Amino acid sequence: MIMASSSLAGARPDWLAALRRFAVFTLFGHLLWEMAHVPLYTIWAEGSAGEIAFAVVHCTGGDLLIAMSTLLLALFTVGSRSWPDEKIGTVLLAAILLGVGYTIFSEWLNIVVREAWAYRDIMPVIPVIDAGLTPVLQWIVVPTLAYAAALRRWPWAGRGEAHA
Repeated sequence: MIMASSSLAGARPDWLAALRRFAVFTLFGHLLWEMAHVPLYTIWAEGSAGEIAFAVVHCTGGDLLIAMSTLLLALFTVGSRSWPDEKIGTVLLAAILLGVGYTIFSEWLNIVVREAWAYRDIMPVIPVIDAGLTPVLQWIVVPTLAYAAALRRWPWAGRGEAHA
């Protein structure tokens, strides 16, 4: 019986490995993004090097938690037991929508209500919602690339196509 179950395990989708790869790729993706767009926030002009470094590390850690939470919530709501072999595009879209929605809320909460951080004049802002463009793009670009790298294929490609 043990032999039969171990041979079946090889035929099942490797969701745990995909989640682990997603965590690693999203961590490095968000770290790079945070380092690239920190000059668009006032801390760049007003903070010390230590404060800026702390902000980048702190925000990257938060990004990892948000990314894993949005992916798991997407898997719980629209995934299937055959993920990552099935529903890869649907899960990614749900995770991106959750991530972008949370980002818009968080930017409003921390800039307008709490005044915990602020944009510099050089931050491009999306009209109507007054959210920074780079934080919103971050939650489209980084999860998409991390997800593609984790699954070793583009989510919109057919099975077995465009493997990384």
